[in-house]
Amino acid sequence: MGRTKTKKQAASKTTEPSTVQSPAVPSITALLEKAQSLIVQCDYELAARFIQRILDQQPSNAEAKEMLGVVQLELGDIDAAKQTFFSLLPPNPDAPSPPPPSAHLYLAQISDEDPRSALQHYQAAVELLSVQLKGKERAGNNAPSDDEIELKSNIVRALIGQVEIWMDPSYDLCFEPEAERTCEDLLETALKVDPDNPEALQSLASVRMSQQKPEDAKTCLEKSWISWKDLDLDHPRVPPIPARLGLVRLFLELSLYSPALLVLHGVMTADDEEVEAWYLEGWCYFLMAEQAKENAGTLDDLSWEELAKDARDRLETCQLLHTHQQHSDKPLLEHVQELIANLEGMGIKASPPDEGEDESDAGDWVDDDANSEDEAEDVEMS
Repeated sequence: MGRTKTKKQAASKTTEPSTVQSPAVPSITALLEKAQSLIVQCDYELAARFIQRILDQQPSNAEAKEMLGVVQLELGDIDAAKQTFFSLLPPNPDAPSPPPPSAHLYLAQISDEDPRSALQHYQAAVELLSVQLKGKERAGNNAPSDDEIELKSNIVRALIGQVEIWMDPSYDLCFEPEAERTCEDLLETALKVDPDNPEALQSLASVRMSQQKPEDAKTCLEKSWISWKDLDLDHPRVPPIPARLGLVRLFLELSLYSPALLVLHGVMTADDEEVEAWYLEGWCYFLMAEQAKENAGTLDDLSWEELAKDARDRLETCQLLHTHQQHSDKPLLEHVQELIANLEGMGIKASPPDEGEDESDAGDWVDDDANSEDEAEDVEMS
């Protein structure tokens, strides 16, 4: 709701001069809410202006600092984001006590060049979150609260983050003699915190695959998928999109094509411009086409040519989205191009583009820059 203009009144000789009231200064709470809403809308530059207004008034405001770090990450200023998150941790004199676990989690995720530092940040986050969880459990009722569920989920993800670092072949840690045992211990802890957590089960399946135990991996994946496959996509037990895409990759390694396609359908329902989803769907159909060729030319009543055609269509879409979004995953694009070349060699041509598709999408774009600039000047209160 915009500001209302006061009506001008004719001045009377007998009336005293009216005092001019200065506009109300938005509260810190209102500024935080506005900044958060702008972050959700991906308007990071405008969000930064609101955050700065908060920090001008309260330089040590931890919530505003965390938001600033998120904005800096989204704008690509990694070094500035690191400094911001470190300012929330000891020994910084302005750091809150206890420090926010989220600062450690963000630092763990952006410590690509120092895996041991990332492990330390993940573990520090686990310890802080575990203290919070114990406090909630002591104060809570029999049924776990939403806060407890979220805390358990964050603890599990921090433990899984450590497993992923230990297993990452780009680091030397995976060659350490304690790597396998450490991953087992971390996942055991995760499943004690949340026994049916689908991401922990999925991570355990990945470890089993690395141990050349495909049947054990399949059992873990089935248990993971069954725990959420019939839930609404916005249910808190449904893993985030990156985790679901990781599940699809494991399904493909085990030649479990039908569940892979079902998971991808859910991902694309949430985001039909997810580059990796289009890539994985194209790759899935490509693998199904290869299997069909070896199986009398059909698979699930579909010919290998039909499956190969579906593969090419998905891969072409992936290639277009990759270019349009200037996606950073170059190896993914190289594999897409390799698969397309293979399909071309098999005589599978690209489908002609749908006419009028660009025109129908053009009206969806709206320029809100002018409105956004106005919003920076004030927080509208309803």
